[in-house]
Amino acid sequence: MKESHITILVVIFGIIAVSSFTSKKSSDNYNVNVSSSVSAADGLDLKAVGALIKKVKDPKDLEKKLNDSSVGINNLDLNEDSKVDYIKVTEYGDETAKGFSLSVDLGPGDTQEVATIQIEKKGDGGDVEVRGNREIYGQGHYYRSPYSGLSTLLIASYLFRPHPFYMSPYGWGRYPGYYRSYRPMSRTAYRSKARNASSGSNFSKKSKSGMSKNITSPNKGKSARNVRAPLKSPTTSQKSFQKRNPSKSVRSGGFGRASRSSVRQSSFGRSSGFSGGGK
Repeated sequence: MKESHITILVVIFGIIAVSSFTSKKSSDNYNVNVSSSVSAADGLDLKAVGALIKKVKDPKDLEKKLNDSSVGINNLDLNEDSKVDYIKVTEYGDETAKGFSLSVDLGPGDTQEVATIQIEKKGDGGDVEVRGNREIYGQGHYYRSPYSGLSTLLIASYLFRPHPFYMSPYGWGRYPGYYRSYRPMSRTAYRSKARNASSGSNFSKKSKSGMSKNITSPNKGKSARNVRAPLKSPTTSQKSFQKRNPSKSVRSGGFGRASRSSVRQSSFGRSSGFSGGGK
């Protein structure tokens, strides 16, 4: 009788152990899938953009460095064609506040604003604020920093003297002679580059704007139709497009959709630094 009780207990403990292991494995698989998915916002670190604006001399220089693979600040691939998107710079503003709109063309007449940079002059110094586009970054995504003179904001000497606004002549199918397209780096590699680029920067994240002037970007409200990369707050037309044309990360099991093939791909991607088209 005692032996039968012992046998039953052994069987029960065995079932519990197997169930626990299976549950943990399922949980691990779920977590791998979640971490493998990347969003459009992962392709352009706004703090790194803020650090860059303090080092460039004019908007043309800003555009050149944003699209330089050796600088590595831009890793956007909104249409997931395995090529980093070319970022255009458009200048706007008034006497005491200047702005730059950063946008991407995903086709003829199909423009997506990605972020804006606003610079306000206050005496010998002022403030710089980088704002992420709502569709890409979600609501209330700002980075702000003060500047105390030309030594901390080289571009100020250009901005606040008379000059025509810079409007990038480039875009879909039209690129400067020096430009060479490049593939997106892995998300791990990009995060490392972005951290290095913003190292020592005094930009801090904010949930709302701290600027006193309201200047409007000429690209405000421009949302590209064929964005495949996951968005934080897509428009109705973008939602419709993404439903018909899901992101590669979603199709491979991103956002917690566990499948055997997606788990194997995610596990490989993690060990190899998300090699391929990740951000």
